[in-house]
Amino acid sequence: MKNSRREPSDSGQFAFQGLDRVLHEKARLGILSSLIANQNGLLFAELKTVCSLTDGNLNRHVQVLQKAGLVEIWKGNQGKRTVTLVRMTDEGRARFLEYISVLEQIVAEAIEASGSKERAPQSGRPRLGWSPV
Repeated sequence: MKNSRREPSDSGQFAFQGLDRVLHEKARLGILSSLIANQNGLLFAELKTVCSLTDGNLNRHVQVLQKAGLVEIWKGNQGKRTVTLVRMTDEGRARFLEYISVLEQIVAEAIEASGSKERAPQSGRPRLGWSPV
């Protein structure tokens, strides 16, 4: 029986150096995905809703993104209430699109390495021979 297991061709092939850790965190990925789709930005309350985050969690992630230069924060008034607008910067847009490009390349290489021309269907159960630990 022939061993179909492939040996990695390059050292560090799966280190994914192009993935930016600031962008790659799940909540921040959601925030940036929401903002790139809304060029004028989103109000804090809207962003909180679409990303399913708490006030404190969203606030912390937005601070990280602001410190990295990816988003800008604007304060304003709506009647007697202060509102916060979060908007992606030009640098943030460029870095996010580059990040997406790297992700697309990773997915394409994984599909190619699997020998499949299209996505494998998800059966919801592990392949034979494997069991949970």
